[in-house]
Amino acid sequence: MSQNKLTDRFGRTVNYVRLSVTDRCDFRCVYCMAEEMTFLPRQQVLTLEEIARVARTFVSLGTEKIRLTGGEPLVRKDILELVREIGTYGLRDFAMTTNGSQLPTMAEPLRKAGLKRLNISLDSLDPEKFASITRTGKLSRVLEGIDAAREAEFKGIKLNTVVMKGGNDHEIPDLIEFARRKNVDITFIEEMPLGEISEHDRGQALCTSDEVRDIVRQHHDLIPTPEDSGGPARYYRMPDSPIKVGFISPHSHNFCSTCNRVRVTVEADYCFA
Repeated sequence: MSQNKLTDRFGRTVNYVRLSVTDRCDFRCVYCMAEEMTFLPRQQVLTLEEIARVARTFVSLGTEKIRLTGGEPLVRKDILELVREIGTYGLRDFAMTTNGSQLPTMAEPLRKAGLKRLNISLDSLDPEKFASITRTGKLSRVLEGIDAAREAEFKGIKLNTVVMKGGNDHEIPDLIEFARRKNVDITFIEEMPLGEISEHDRGQALCTSDEVRDIVRQHHDLIPTPEDSGGPARYYRMPDSPIKVGFISPHSHNFCSTCNRVRVTVEADYCFA
């Protein structure tokens, strides 16, 4: 491996790369995209071979962690081939963010292909609310996927919850208890200003990490921990549980100064020589 390091003009060393493998998704979450989406034409999407080459290049520049994202990465055909390839690069951490809908059948193959960790989106435990948020998702399928991931024995599993005031903030205690029962970590995320939406006003729906912590502390003590996943989350422990509770605060506690990652979209705006 090259000893070169990827450093930006602010002196930050980048060792974490998020690689989008598709812009497509089988959900249409209200905070993420419109119900009727126009996705990239196939010819404008990087091939799996090109994505693998991007990954190898970043590893040669000192990247230690790669996370595969989308859209929903598991709707990309032959995604296991890419996972197997990147799994041979000797990364300290190799993860994927998924909505969980494909995990009932994909969890075990993904782990065997070399994926180490999963982040699974879960914004509600109420089937009707879940359907309302995702528009096309079925809660039962995602819960089945979470169980499949646990049975596959990944190195780490974390739930991600985007908190919306007046939407799902009342479910925070239930989501904590669910994570405790399943023995998986959970991170609460302030809604990010990504994509065009029409269902709600982001300013009014913003539920800050401080507000979420106050809700959690009504039920459990939270002890700050210096543990770091390599991303922007700030983690806490509870005295009576082994799981971590994280908070990502792009609005209320901007983390740009410590950012150590880059995002690569799947759009092929260029071709490799």
